[in-house]
Amino acid sequence: MLQGKSFTNPSDSVNTVTESDNLAQTIDASNLKQDTIDLLHGLTQSSERDDQVFDVLIVGGGATGVGCALDACTRGLRTALVERDDFASGTSSRSTKLVHGGVRYLEKAFMEMDYEQYKLVVEALHERGIFLKIAPYLAYQLPIMLPISQWWKIPYYWVGAKAYDILAGSEGLAHSYFLTRSRALEAFPMLKKDRLKGAIVYYDGAHNDSRMNVAISLTAIAHGAVVANHVEVVGILKKARVTNVGKHGLGDEEIYGAVVKDTLSGESWTIRTKGIINATGPFTDEMRKLDGGVNTEKIVAPSAGVHIILPNYYSPRNMGLLDPSTSDGRVIFFLPWQGSTIAGTTDSPTKVTSDPTPSDDDINWILKEIGNYLSPEIKVRRGDVLAAWSGIRPLVRDPNSKKTAALVRSHMINVSQSGLLTIAGGKWTTYRAMAQETIDKAIEIFDLKPTGPCITEHLQLIGSNGWSKKMFIKLIQHFGLETEVAQHLSDSYGDRAWAVASLAAQTGTRWPLFGLRLAPGYPYIEAEVLYACQREYACTLVDVIARRTRLSFLNAQATLAALPRIAEIMQAELGWDTDRRNKEIANATHFLTSMGLTIKDKNMFPADGSKPLISSLSQDQARFFARTHFLPSELAAYRQVFNTLDVDKDGSISQSDFGTAMAKLGEHMSKEDLLAAIEEVDLNHSGSVEFEEFLEVLAAVKDIRSRSRFAKIVARVQEREQFPTDRSGGGV
Repeated sequence: MLQGKSFTNPSDSVNTVTESDNLAQTIDASNLKQDTIDLLHGLTQSSERDDQVFDVLIVGGGATGVGCALDACTRGLRTALVERDDFASGTSSRSTKLVHGGVRYLEKAFMEMDYEQYKLVVEALHERGIFLKIAPYLAYQLPIMLPISQWWKIPYYWVGAKAYDILAGSEGLAHSYFLTRSRALEAFPMLKKDRLKGAIVYYDGAHNDSRMNVAISLTAIAHGAVVANHVEVVGILKKARVTNVGKHGLGDEEIYGAVVKDTLSGESWTIRTKGIINATGPFTDEMRKLDGGVNTEKIVAPSAGVHIILPNYYSPRNMGLLDPSTSDGRVIFFLPWQGSTIAGTTDSPTKVTSDPTPSDDDINWILKEIGNYLSPEIKVRRGDVLAAWSGIRPLVRDPNSKKTAALVRSHMINVSQSGLLTIAGGKWTTYRAMAQETIDKAIEIFDLKPTGPCITEHLQLIGSNGWSKKMFIKLIQHFGLETEVAQHLSDSYGDRAWAVASLAAQTGTRWPLFGLRLAPGYPYIEAEVLYACQREYACTLVDVIARRTRLSFLNAQATLAALPRIAEIMQAELGWDTDRRNKEIANATHFLTSMGLTIKDKNMFPADGSKPLISSLSQDQARFFARTHFLPSELAAYRQVFNTLDVDKDGSISQSDFGTAMAKLGEHMSKEDLLAAIEEVDLNHSGSVEFEEFLEVLAAVKDIRSRSRFAKIVARVQEREQFPTDRSGGGV
């Protein structure tokens, strides 16, 4: 019987996880997905018992779909969800990462006297406040600067920002404020000084979108929902309607089930349900055609939004930037995210595909707009793009408009004659309100009997209960993790970070004691791959690199280099054979081409996954191995030292000046080591060192672990450094 039974992930009950819990329990990851399939198998077309039928079957595992699943199951409804790919595999992982009320829509509301836009902003601001409370480890407030180049715009934007604060009411974040020109340059030193009059700073939210999606999914599972990724609806089952013909516009047929297919095993079966909710985002019309036929009217206007990732020295660590007036009238964001800088976005009509690929034109447009407001001293280069992606926004179509930028990011609910309930449009910020409205409608249309009201406004997500901002310190003390790794685990998993850290392997070094990294310069560790397989339903290599970790969104090249090791871990954990392992690597490599990886770079690594020498790579390729976390103050200091020695102002310094520069920065090296370093970075063999090459060396000194000779030199030097202070306190 299904009634009273819930499928609960063994690590994801709603109880708080602490350091005192026994977290090293053995989980058979290969059975996790099968347990879900077995539950779905139990509900077949042949069963006529009412307690063997789901109240709702939700199709789509993005933000809206999993939000509906959580809302439904916490109201006591028997809930199932299937997703043909992975949680957040589409638009929900390819967002701008903002949790925002829509400051652009507020301007439109006042300028066009549009009350609908105004209501959209008010709702979004309310939901923004809820969003930041229910998952405090994944969502946070972020100050965003609006640089102003004309005096008259200062009061204009100041009034707009204050109106934004007022509308947020008690759900508001910190209040907006004005910065003088000098203070703006101090806060954002990369800004172009010319014509800058000052800046307005306002606050919005930001989050880790796919991790949020996974957290909502796991919370729904913990509350009794049956949730399965990599399961596709391939058919909708209907029968003659006995009651309610004509009511709510319903026809003479009703949906009673669906034929689903496991996309990994190929197995198909039938699920019986009282109603189906279509929450498939950009693929909404595809699902509607499955119900109503090929001539079903389209209700979604897909729009492509391209984003790029740049090294973190392009922005301050804790402040974003909004350019409200680009060359063609579009808005561009510039935000710190996951230790890097995210820039975007575009807005153009597109076709719906599974893995949309950003075009060079869109990437170059973003780079051009960035160059318009950054200091001329900063050369914005195509080679600095570490990753790029395109997300398809499922905008609700306005029949009178062909420009997607004019479409409101609102949502709509549509019910077909057979009873297929479609929720379309919307954005991440309002996913919860959309889910609440959708389940309210489902209860009405499907004649369901919930046991209680909607509670998601106050329901904290998995990982929130035992989390605090200082929890990472205990992780360092207990497991001997690097500070960056501990902070990352805390911010990505909440109180579940204890479970992840308990799976970490020993490093075999003096420090850190535990936590082998997947890629140099990034805080992801091998234990996260194990945890993703054991407790987060990761079934494929792409599930791990894109949605459980965010490595592919931060650096496509680094991800390519890490694929063999990640595949090796998953092969052992999930019981893959060699053919499956090779297929996963091939699929993941193909996926990375949609994340900015070029075709020529796909074959850059040997089959065994070993890294090439930096000297064997092109200059653009080599730069991918030298990304490090420079603070703006560090970058300014490096630039000052370099400019002092660049007496002829040709953008380069001599080999002897290079040694002087390193000494000024506290890096005393022998002549042999200096020559080795220059040989590694001077890829054009000019005999001099340009600023970008200078940064390559400093990156190696700081945290690069490539197999080049200079990195080995750096490793020897660092081995002699004093013991790190972040180990003090022990606990291990």
